Amino acid sequence: MATVASLLNGVCGSPVGYRVGVDPVLGIRPVAGDVVSAGVSLYIVAESAYLGVSLTTPVRMLESITVNVVGGSTPAVGMLADVAWKANEHNVGLGIRDLAEPVDADGGSAVDGIEIPVQDDG
Repeated sequence: MATVASLLNGVCGSPVGYRVGVDPVLGIRPVAGDVVSAGVSLYIVAESAYLGVSLTTPVRMLESITVNVVGGSTPAVGMLADVAWKANEHNVGLGIRDLAEPVDADGGSAVDGIEIPVQDDG
């Protein structure tokens, strides 16, 4: 997930020290490039859901992707929006924070730690 986010949002540096990825390059084609970028961004959402994040996290990730597509599709300003709004890095952070929160057996937040079920083969 993090590799996809880095590729889209920060694969190379700029002279002013700001990292730029493939997303702004795809944004040269205002709508088509942003749709392709959104398709790749959905991988992060799908992988997070597969790993077991809570239901609200993919919804928040989809909101972030929507902001990225709408902002990036705007002519002239779109490329600046793609450079400034790092939706994929934001989404990876959301997924990691959600997965790092301990959860008890009934789905609530655990205070004592994370419980991992272990199958007894003996």
